[in-house]
Amino acid sequence: MADDFSFSIEKTLGVISEGKGGWNVELNLVSWSERPAKYDIRSWSPDHEKMGKGITFTKEELLSLKNLLNSISIE
Repeated sequence: MADDFSFSIEKTLGVISEGKGGWNVELNLVSWSERPAKYDIRSWSPDHEKMGKGITFTKEELLSLKNLLNSISIE
């Protein structure tokens, strides 16, 4: 069934923001369903057993995002 999946946080890269109840938005390197790990931004419960919606990036996509963010003025 589509709801059956596995994940493994291969490397924790950092916390983007801390939320109430211990949930944090984090950037991690995550392997989904035993596939090669991708860069992942999402909220995680303190024990990393539960997660919120997020977005994953390949290395190339993350580099493109980094370049885009470096090129814009954030006010």
